[in-house]
Amino acid sequence: MHQETGLVSIPKVTDLPPDPNVGSGERQMLTEFLDYYRAVIRRKVEGVSDEALKQSISPSTMTLGGLLKHLAFVEDYWFSFRLLGQEPSEPWRSAPWDDDPDWDWSSAATDTGAEIMALYDESVDASRKVQLDTSDLDAQVVQPINGQEDMSYRWVLVHMIEEYARHAGHADLLRERIDGQTGD
Repeated sequence: MHQETGLVSIPKVTDLPPDPNVGSGERQMLTEFLDYYRAVIRRKVEGVSDEALKQSISPSTMTLGGLLKHLAFVEDYWFSFRLLGQEPSEPWRSAPWDDDPDWDWSSAATDTGAEIMALYDESVDASRKVQLDTSDLDAQVVQPINGQEDMSYRWVLVHMIEEYARHAGHADLLRERIDGQTGD
């Protein structure tokens, strides 16, 4: 059963990019795959009301809004914090992680779709700047996870593709439940 979504809070504007070029070099190919999945996720939340962004499929508490805010967090976490060693940006720096380890997911319930989309777009833009400035796929991350000191920029890109691909599947199910839209 599909539910009424009400007024649209996030306009539908993102075109799906072409499939990544099979003849691209490694760095370009990884970047194209990541950008492809960024566009898929963005398309999944466009045209959805604030209310619909907060809908979950029981027994899960996952929502499209929470998923988008989580991806904004992982963009900052992997590219700015882990790769470059910078302090997390706001709102991540002052988030109450000790009180709620899933704050990126749960706090989306109090945000509008426009706020979450703006946060996501800012995070992706910042990550793309890091990507443009990082040409060596073998470059080591400044803040590796303990025991993984050989973690490279290549690993971060592959991990981000995996993160997006997994969540694209979640977004498919959530969006289909909201209004029946499938695809991408």
